[in-house]
Amino acid sequence: MKTLIIGDIIGNIGRETLKATLPKVVDMYKVDCVIANGENLAGGFGITKGTADQIFEMGVDVITSGNHIWDKKEALKLLDHEKRILRPHNYPPNTVPGTGARVYDINGFKIGVINLMGRVFMNFYDDPFRSADEILGWIKNETNLIFVDFHGEATSEKQAMGYYLDGRVTSITCTHTHVQTADERILNGGSAYITDVGMVGPIDSIIGLKREEAMRRFHTLIPQRFMEVPEGEGIMCAVLVEADEKTGKAKSITRLQLKYDGKRKMH
Repeated sequence: MKTLIIGDIIGNIGRETLKATLPKVVDMYKVDCVIANGENLAGGFGITKGTADQIFEMGVDVITSGNHIWDKKEALKLLDHEKRILRPHNYPPNTVPGTGARVYDINGFKIGVINLMGRVFMNFYDDPFRSADEILGWIKNETNLIFVDFHGEATSEKQAMGYYLDGRVTSITCTHTHVQTADERILNGGSAYITDVGMVGPIDSIIGLKREEAMRRFHTLIPQRFMEVPEGEGIMCAVLVEADEKTGKAKSITRLQLKYDGKRKMH
């Protein structure tokens, strides 16, 4: 089976880019399942019901997230009702609503999706490695097809998670930095891995935000209260993971990067 895993979708240009590119990619590669990180869907920070519904209508099956999941207040209510949206599982145990792991029936396949968050250069979350062990304790009783979105800043921590879960899950595909890395590979145990899937958002930007605002912050060290997502050309970054549906082992991982010129044309 083939699963398309899409990087952080950022703002309106990200949603427009996805709308233009996703149907063609799904058709071209005969994709069975689509997983996307949606923590930046709404104006670059957070998620709303409206923005989530938009990408579900485009063909996304499951939305994962990260540290920006709470940036819009309505996410609290949204996570109570929408089972197709995950928040990182390693928030403290008393964090409600939502969960970071579920099993879904998608196109005849039973698929487990796990969302975890790193701690290096991030907030004080619970141990993601221990959290992964707890999840796998029950999820592997239901399916061998397990896809992990590890949302983190540090390359070393992401690689450590890749090796830690190698052979126990189908893929460990990491998000958060918005810059696609070129280290996609099948690890020794049979799990697909990439350090960062990248983003779906504006090319002419600094990790999806207006260049001038981001540079002003670096030049002055004064926090910018409002950071905007520019319009213009978009880029869609993703990986395609092909797996053996019986063993759950990855057979291949292919890195994708498509440009969208704002006129419904991709290249």
